Amino acid sequence: MAATEPAPVSATPRIAVRKLSAFFGSAPAVRDVSIELDDRQVLAIIGPSGCGKSTFLRCLNRMHETVAGARVEGAVLLDGSDIYGDGTSAVTARRRIGMVFQRPTPFPTMSIRQNVAAGLAASSRTRALRGQTAEIVERALRRSALWDEVKDRMNVPATGLSGGQQQRLCIARALATEPEVLLLDEPTASLDPVSTQGIEELVYELRSEMTVVMVTHNMQQAARVSDRTAFFLAGELVETSPTERLFTSPADARTEAYVTGRFG
Repeated sequence: MAATEPAPVSATPRIAVRKLSAFFGSAPAVRDVSIELDDRQVLAIIGPSGCGKSTFLRCLNRMHETVAGARVEGAVLLDGSDIYGDGTSAVTARRRIGMVFQRPTPFPTMSIRQNVAAGLAASSRTRALRGQTAEIVERALRRSALWDEVKDRMNVPATGLSGGQQQRLCIARALATEPEVLLLDEPTASLDPVSTQGIEELVYELRSEMTVVMVTHNMQQAARVSDRTAFFLAGELVETSPTERLFTSPADARTEAYVTGRFG
C-alpha cells in the first residue's frame, strides 16, 4: 500500500485527479493515481526514469491520447469538470492547461512574434482579441522574462535565440492563451546553469497567477521551487506532501530511500 498523505482539503481544487490510469496498448504506465492541486500552487513530480512522471503529466491536458494506442481511465477534473468527459474537446483542455516540453520547441519557420501568437489562432477568443495581438504577445513575453531581450528583434526567426531563451519563448507561447494551469516537463533538462536559474525564478513567480505542475529529475530544483512534491515509483503515486516535509521526514520508506540517494 502506498503511504500517500491525504490530499489537501480544498473547497474548489483547481485540478482533482481521480483514480487515473494510463496505458500504452495493454501495458499500464500509470496506475490508479488520485491527487488534488490547489490554485496558485507549484507541484513538483519526482521519481526515477521510467516511473510514469511524464506520462502522468501528459494525461493532465490530454496529450497522452495523441500517441497511437494510448488510453486513459479515470478522471481529471478542472474546476470540477472532467476534461475527459463527453462534450469536452482536447483543444479546449489544452488551451486551459498549457504545456511546455523538455526540449525547447519553437516553430522554426516563424518569427519570435509569430511563435508567441501561434496559440491564439486556435483560441475561441480570437475574434474578441483581434487587434490586441501585439499587447498579448508583449504581456506573455514580459511574464516569461524575455521581453527586454527580444523586443527589438521580434520579426527574426525564433531559432536564432539561445536554448534558455527558446524555452522561455515556449513558456510565453503557452502563457499567451492565459491558461489556468501550466505543465512543465523537465523544462531545464537541456539548459545551462544560468538559463536554469532563469526558468526556476519564472516558475517561482508564476505561482502568484496559476497552478504549475513540473516534472523534474533534480530533487534540489524541486526543493527550491515547489510548494508540494509528489513521488512516483513504477507508475504509482507513492507519496505527496508539502515539499519540505517530503524531503526531511517522508512517510514512506521508498520515498526516504529515493530522496537520500539509495536508489534512482
